[in-house]
Amino acid sequence: MNDPIADMLTRIRNSSLRGKSTVVTPASKLRAWVLDVLADEGYIRGYEEMTGADGHPAIEISLKYYEGEPVIRELKRVSKPGRRVYMGVNDIPVVRQGLGVSIVSTPKGVMSDAAARSANVGGEVLCTVF
Repeated sequence: MNDPIADMLTRIRNSSLRGKSTVVTPASKLRAWVLDVLADEGYIRGYEEMTGADGHPAIEISLKYYEGEPVIRELKRVSKPGRRVYMGVNDIPVVRQGLGVSIVSTPKGVMSDAAARSANVGGEVLCTVF
């Protein structure tokens, strides 16, 4: 697998469009950090680390719905393995005029765009969520 973050985002997107309550993805520290930001911002109910059917570590993500519609309407990968996107604190994009969130990997950890601005750090823009 070349891009594990894009794989996780695609699994979340597909499962939410199908109306699934949970989705399972392989576990990694970066995936868990991105899921921490999604949970803090209220886009998912939470996640739980577990052992998959094949014996490898996995993460079970609980998706969130509001009035039958998925809370996550749009989930886009910004920085890809073939084209990394780094931005300074003043250049971090505002998603849908502040209604969405950019997830940024900074030297101080993976955080939302608002947290990165308040910490005055830039970094690699991993994805945007609305």
